[in-house]
Amino acid sequence: MKTLLITGFEPFGGETINPAWEAVKALPEQIGGWQLRKLQIPTVFGLAAARTLACAAECRPDAVLCIGQAGTRSAVTPEYVGINLRHARIADNLGNQPQDEPVVPGGPTAYFATVPVRAMTAAIEAQGIPAAVSYTAGTYVCNDLLYTLLHHYAETPVRAGFIHVPFLPEQAPQGVASMPLAQMIRALEAAVSAL
Repeated sequence: MKTLLITGFEPFGGETINPAWEAVKALPEQIGGWQLRKLQIPTVFGLAAARTLACAAECRPDAVLCIGQAGTRSAVTPEYVGINLRHARIADNLGNQPQDEPVVPGGPTAYFATVPVRAMTAAIEAQGIPAAVSYTAGTYVCNDLLYTLLHHYAETPVRAGFIHVPFLPEQAPQGVASMPLAQMIRALEAAVSAL
């Protein structure tokens, strides 16, 4: 059995729920050859990655997959790249709102995800669930986490990646895309199966 550390964020931006964590906590304990270790993390620059890496130091995963909410998207979107930039439109859950700062001073401009992004996307689509490869994880805490993990695990066998999920129907304002929780769970199961 291989170990997968899979994380989901706490609610942020005035929301009372975060579909990322709701989907992660509902996943089975095992998917294919993977034993899942689930972790809820704070929506806070730096701290999300620190908590994830602390858990990883203890459980020594073969891969780390982080899940976040992208409320404007209509599909489940595995992320292809993390960039060395923090730029927050809204404050994080501790009031931090960095503007045009690096995630890792002096670090590379970007890293590509080390999970099979296209295979994961295809596996989700094969379940009849909308999915697309995304080429921007934004510049908020999601990207901060992805970049930090890719930087930390560069030149190691540990793979790291990130998937964004849409709003849940109960979160979405009228006319904004959403996805039922059951579909998100199936999408994440398919993605993990493709690792």
